[in-house]
Amino acid sequence: MVSPLLDDRPAARLLTPPVPSRRTRLLALPEVRWAALSAVAFLLAFPLDLAGAPGWVWGPLYAVCYAAGGWEPGWAGLVALKERSLDVDLLMVVAAIGAAAIGQFLDGGLLIVIFAVSGALEALATRRTADSVRGLLDLAPATAVRLRGADGDDEEVVGPEELRVGELVLVRPGERLPVDGTVVDGVSEVDQATITGEPLPVNKEPGDEVFAGTLNGTGALRVRVDKDASESVIARIVEMVEEASETKAPTQLFIEKIEQRYSVGVVVATLALFAVPLALGADFTRTLLRAMTFMIVASPCAVVLATMPPLLSAIANAGRHGVLVKSAVVMERLGDVTRVALDKTGTLTEGAPRVAEVRVPGGGVWAGSGLKEDEVLALAAAAEHPSEHPLARAVVALAKERGLPVHAAEDFSSVPGRGVRAVVGGREVRVGSPLALLGLGAASAVGAVGAVGAVGEVEGAGRTAVVVLVDGVPAGVLGVEDRVRVGAGEAVAALGRLTGSAPVLLTGDNERAAEQLAGGVGITEVRAGLLPQDKVAAVREWEAAGEKVLVVGDGVNDAPALAAAHSGIAMGRAGSDLALETADAVVVRDELATVPAVVALSRRARRLVVQNLVVASVCIGVLVIWDLAGHLPLPLGVAGHEGSTVLVGLNGLRLLREGAWRGAVRDA
Repeated sequence: MVSPLLDDRPAARLLTPPVPSRRTRLLALPEVRWAALSAVAFLLAFPLDLAGAPGWVWGPLYAVCYAAGGWEPGWAGLVALKERSLDVDLLMVVAAIGAAAIGQFLDGGLLIVIFAVSGALEALATRRTADSVRGLLDLAPATAVRLRGADGDDEEVVGPEELRVGELVLVRPGERLPVDGTVVDGVSEVDQATITGEPLPVNKEPGDEVFAGTLNGTGALRVRVDKDASESVIARIVEMVEEASETKAPTQLFIEKIEQRYSVGVVVATLALFAVPLALGADFTRTLLRAMTFMIVASPCAVVLATMPPLLSAIANAGRHGVLVKSAVVMERLGDVTRVALDKTGTLTEGAPRVAEVRVPGGGVWAGSGLKEDEVLALAAAAEHPSEHPLARAVVALAKERGLPVHAAEDFSSVPGRGVRAVVGGREVRVGSPLALLGLGAASAVGAVGAVGAVGEVEGAGRTAVVVLVDGVPAGVLGVEDRVRVGAGEAVAALGRLTGSAPVLLTGDNERAAEQLAGGVGITEVRAGLLPQDKVAAVREWEAAGEKVLVVGDGVNDAPALAAAHSGIAMGRAGSDLALETADAVVVRDELATVPAVVALSRRARRLVVQNLVVASVCIGVLVIWDLAGHLPLPLGVAGHEGSTVLVGLNGLRLLREGAWRGAVRDA
């Protein structure tokens, strides 16, 4: 159970700062600049072309569109060609040029823009993830105070990488810990939400383990180094995110093989269709037109649009409802999930403590104190008011919510691991941990038995107990908990129905609190007390058994599991930079109900993709066979090709409608 450690440190030092951001600016990437220029030129040329403006007006704009959008994929294709490989990027550029050569500037321009924008988004997502991984290392301080000498009184400022196992470091109040180690002297509270996800600071005493990058409270600690900087938990998180991201490469390699075969096949067929008849004495112009017709009808425009519009429409629809899906690939993968793993703090809960109950046993009045529930709460709030600890703010918030007066406190003091003391209206008020305050001496013995019983009941309910003493007599026990998100139970049930297996709770919090929350939202399998590597191990265990796992989390400690999973969704409001960048999708408004809805929307999009692929394949097949077996007029070939392209495009745009989201909600 987390000890309530109340103090008067500033809020800015208590709250865990977000992971430092090293975000690459949007236009810093050449892929983004070229794609933006291509798209702008196309959008300017398109209406002019349709309006029948002279060619000298829209022609240069199409030229800019082709040159800017085709530069990156064209160059990549040439490099691949130099390495004796042929990919679909080069084929797209050739097909676009071929379309322009026979006057189909709009068709070629659209193809160029689609591929340029897709490549830019992929490059940006890759760079942003790398930025966040590097920024995570800034959680650990750049320097550490190493203690030397027989008495440890000789201080030396060094870099964490210079520390060796067994050495001692000094961590002053408000500083971040530079190493993973063990406390050998001192008492303090440490906010380690970045590692374990626990919502409240944890009391640390000699013998307790601490982690690099976590935030020390008001006490000074002497810590023995247990691991080199390169082996710390925070460094392992970075390593695991990078490793897990690389494990997705085999799927990409498979796609590249398909692209290679398709590209080679189309190029060989086009050259053969031109060269063979020409060698047999066929007319040059007619043979060239037939080969060009084949290039047009065999180009994968319809196939590309068969896939992208449904997925992009689903992305846009999800975005309107507060879910940012990072790519079409992600939207497609979300529909594959067969198991869901949920984090606790900040995901199923709001991540902020609140006072759920105020206990004053004995018919509403403590024996010996004479105080009722609101009187106890008002005194506790007055004593806590100077403090900025999360528990203190929760006590004050409840008092204000009930309209109770919060009087000024005098002689305020705070002791790490014990709580606060203040004089309110001439009465001494202490608020803090049961262990510290129910053993203060003979004066506290009055009513202590009843208070201990109340503490046991509060902790048995999975809450953190906070004792209030007035003039040395136990006056009340406050039960503090992390509020469950609205709709958490319904979201858990919906995810279970969609995947066919019950969701699992993965948390770094203690087992009692985890079990209590899980029971309230309908989760039966709980894995508690997990470090980041433990969450990754659980994900890999399921995926080794053939499961496709969706992880939903919000913190730095969730990032490795988000990266290792088949799909990852991060909660956006309180989510760390690394979790937001590592995840495949972000729930902006922290509404859990949107998680099953976006999974259901993904499945709808995938069904439309299959429909479109069938239509596109049939149309391309019929046109290609017609061109090979007979004589397909060029205008008819272009019309058939463009007709199938428009058909699958319009079919995919159906998911833009509001009814598509409502249908996904019903499906969930």
